Amino acid sequence: MMNYELFRNFAHMMKQVRPKKNLGQHFLTDLTIARRIADTVDACPDIPVLEVGPGMGVMTQYLVEKPRPFKVVEIDRESVAYLNEHFPRLRANILGEDFLRMDLQQVFEGQQFVLTGNYPYDISSQIFFKMLDNRDLIPCCTGMIQHEVALRMASKPGTKAYGILSVLIQAWYDVEYLFTVEPSVFNPPPKVQSAVIRMTRNKVERLDCDEQLFKRVVKTVFNQRRKMLRVSLRQIFDSQHPASEGFFQQDVMTRRPEQLTIQEFVDLTNSVEKELCTTTM
Repeated sequence: MMNYELFRNFAHMMKQVRPKKNLGQHFLTDLTIARRIADTVDACPDIPVLEVGPGMGVMTQYLVEKPRPFKVVEIDRESVAYLNEHFPRLRANILGEDFLRMDLQQVFEGQQFVLTGNYPYDISSQIFFKMLDNRDLIPCCTGMIQHEVALRMASKPGTKAYGILSVLIQAWYDVEYLFTVEPSVFNPPPKVQSAVIRMTRNKVERLDCDEQLFKRVVKTVFNQRRKMLRVSLRQIFDSQHPASEGFFQQDVMTRRPEQLTIQEFVDLTNSVEKELCTTTM
């Protein structure tokens, strides 16, 4: 049963902070779901938690009670003012900043932390790319995102949703699709379903290839996902650095990107690098 005092407090919140379309804000109004999302961080115990985009604190009220260091980062000044007023014990740990511009090494003085939040739809992919750039700091990431994005992140090779996010994230994290959230529990209701996910760092310390070239290869072939690799990969080469015809005659070149596992993308990257080095000699 929903706690009446929490419900009354949340109704009070709604009178003070307006959801802003330009920030992609959709405020969660279901406290049961808010608690369920907050509890996803429990799978990664004993390290601090950073909540991105707390808004009016519907998840914050549960996260702040967990026995570990906790901070929030919020770019909306109106929300920051509300959080300072209604979460006085958290004031020193309310960061009125843009998460995408933050130096994450400074948040908990270089200590690892769990990343969580009800992520804005329009920048969720950018948030996760920043997570990848700081993967040694973030062994666990949980939260709510657009349903379609969650499916892409968790999808396996051979499926329609398997793509750039799938490969780049699963190279470093194990992804769990936890549950679906309907639009009716938000204010304003989004036009799509949402989903809660959890990503846990796997044991891969480094890819057995040039990691920047790996990202370039993955993005290049998925940008033409309906074409065979022998067609899409030609964009990586040019007139000054042409690929040999033998390169494009390899068996893998008749496949499409959604058919390749992460290890096969690693092998493909090494093959591309070898060809690039050959053509520059």
